[in-house]
Amino acid sequence: MHHAASEITAPDTDNLPAYWRFHEAVARAQLAAWLPPGRRVLVDISGPRASGAELAAKAGHSVVRCVAPGREDLGRGGLGGLDREGLGGLGREGLGGLGREGLGGLGLGGLGGLGPGGLGGTVSPQDRVVPGGSGGSSPPGGGVGGRPPGPTRPAQVIADLSRLPFLADSCADGVIADDRALSMQLAAETIIAEIARVLRPGGRVLACVDSLVLGMAVLADQNHWAHLVDLPRAEVVLVPWPDGSITRCYGPDQARELFNGAGLKVRWIRPRTALSESTVTHLLQRAPDSLPKLVRAELAARSDSSLGAQLVISASKPRARKA
Repeated sequence: MHHAASEITAPDTDNLPAYWRFHEAVARAQLAAWLPPGRRVLVDISGPRASGAELAAKAGHSVVRCVAPGREDLGRGGLGGLDREGLGGLGREGLGGLGREGLGGLGLGGLGGLGPGGLGGTVSPQDRVVPGGSGGSSPPGGGVGGRPPGPTRPAQVIADLSRLPFLADSCADGVIADDRALSMQLAAETIIAEIARVLRPGGRVLACVDSLVLGMAVLADQNHWAHLVDLPRAEVVLVPWPDGSITRCYGPDQARELFNGAGLKVRWIRPRTALSESTVTHLLQRAPDSLPKLVRAELAARSDSSLGAQLVISASKPRARKA
């Protein structure tokens, strides 16, 4: 049976259908356009399938990727290309001969200026750091806060994503919350407050959430017609997924309220993709080399923010007003 939820859930395979190749190309292009100039400290709390942390690191940024326990191995090919069992051929506990505190010869304090304890304080037993590089060493220049030259891989923290106590206040220039991160965290007010806390004034956040359009399609697919009447006016919309999980869906108004409530200013809200799956599939079947053109067309479109199965939100933390 075809479920509406499958419209935004890519199959777990390296051989993606045409539409999902387009979808992922658009996501990468949107992130590339959003990334701040220069070399910045970024925190990534995205879902397990997102590639934003790796893309940002390759662009020269210092990236800490926070991953929920049990999800550090998800995603095609593992995180950042590391294999599931060996962390790039290294023993999981040894981390290339380094203890958990070693991180390439550096203690947690070597993770570079994210706080007095290195990662902004004490890392709890549930929150641990593993190196992103295949050699188990920290980036040149002193780790995350050292802003190393050239491409590198993100440091990875296995943590409860509803709280980020290991990150100091105002330690990050940007936060990436892609791959439905704020939809999978049902109490999103808690994590958005944490995002606002760790952002420096002027810092930005890029988030992707499931939309009300998707939520209504899923409920209709499940014959929950009575629930559709008041859905657009509901303050919080939780929708049961076909696999038994719950997703939180947002319209533009709910998304703005969430971000504004944390003191963040929404800059824009756009659909992840406005082009339909049938249109993209048809065009790519006729002209397989037209993918870059389709991505450029998607980025150039000024679509209604209420459209699409997913919404992409860009917001910033206001700078303090000068007295």
